Amino acid sequence: MKKSLIALAVLAASGAAMAQSSVTLFGIVDTGIGYVNHSIDAKGNDTGSRYGVGTSGNATSRLGLRGTEDLGGGLKAGFWLEGEVFGDDGNASGLNFKRESTVRLSGNFGEVRLGRETTPTFRTSLKYDVFGATGIGQFMGYRDWAGNKIADSDGIRANNMVSYSSPNFNGFTANISYAFDEKAATFAGNNKIGRYVGGNVGYDNGPLSVTLAYGTIKSAANFGALGSDSADRDEVELGASYNFGVAKLTGLAQQVKYKADNVGASGKFNNYMIGVSAPVGGVGEVKAQYAYYDQKGFNTKAQQLSLGYVHNLSKRTALYGTVAFMKNNGANDNSLGSNLGLQAKGVYKDAVAYGQNQTGVQVGIRHAF
Repeated sequence: MKKSLIALAVLAASGAAMAQSSVTLFGIVDTGIGYVNHSIDAKGNDTGSRYGVGTSGNATSRLGLRGTEDLGGGLKAGFWLEGEVFGDDGNASGLNFKRESTVRLSGNFGEVRLGRETTPTFRTSLKYDVFGATGIGQFMGYRDWAGNKIADSDGIRANNMVSYSSPNFNGFTANISYAFDEKAATFAGNNKIGRYVGGNVGYDNGPLSVTLAYGTIKSAANFGALGSDSADRDEVELGASYNFGVAKLTGLAQQVKYKADNVGASGKFNNYMIGVSAPVGGVGEVKAQYAYYDQKGFNTKAQQLSLGYVHNLSKRTALYGTVAFMKNNGANDNSLGSNLGLQAKGVYKDAVAYGQNQTGVQVGIRHAF
């Protein structure tokens, strides 16, 4: 009898603990067929048109686990592990959690996160890009403009990050993040490569949204007057949107500036974007976006026009189609984010020849679970 009572007590305690915590498996599988013209490979060889099955044309394919535990008194602990999935080859190199790998503690004070995640500056771009920072229509302002090929020097994510997000105060929120370099890489004698400091402040209330963000990365530069040297990559962004009901208007202004540690010259890249999205028939959405890249670091310019349509078959499944055009001037080599194998190899700048325009088309299916 006593053993039965003990067993029941253990079972009850276990049930109570299980009720206070949860783990969720989630993901997106987005695969389609794409085409881009005037493509060159990583070695600069002209491959002409490129077409085939690609991934993440409408939303980044991903697989993840997230969980929370209620600690009582409004305090919660949690984790988030998320990796990118390549629908075209099934992740030939294996799944990792480089999209996000954080542990969290939240409460009335806000939330603290530790690990690898997106930077507060990139979250601003992601928030106002009507193409969700993926596919051939996406805003291409986030690049490794200096071409130094050091990990995460595009400013999208950072390792070893400590982040704090404030509670929502009548629509106002703020975030500040610091990423330790841990002397993981050196360049031109600088052992602080990878160190990131940044934050954002935003207002989201009703149809209006406004966000201002700033971040700086200890990076490197290998272009123009800077030559090869360690450098600070400073980023500032201002984004806004307004939902009129029949359509949502978005806009973004971004500046990326490199300033070398040992050279007085600097490289500056001013990028602008305006977009609009509108619901169609209760099951679809049309999207249009124009981006202008004033690349003073290369003394050249580029323009991008993107049009897309998403047709929802259910709450979790959609068909989509996107067409985009990139016009390059002078010695510029901006390419579209086709995800036909180019971006998976880290080749953004080398996807087209200098001064060459590029047109792309994508159609596919997206399923979330």
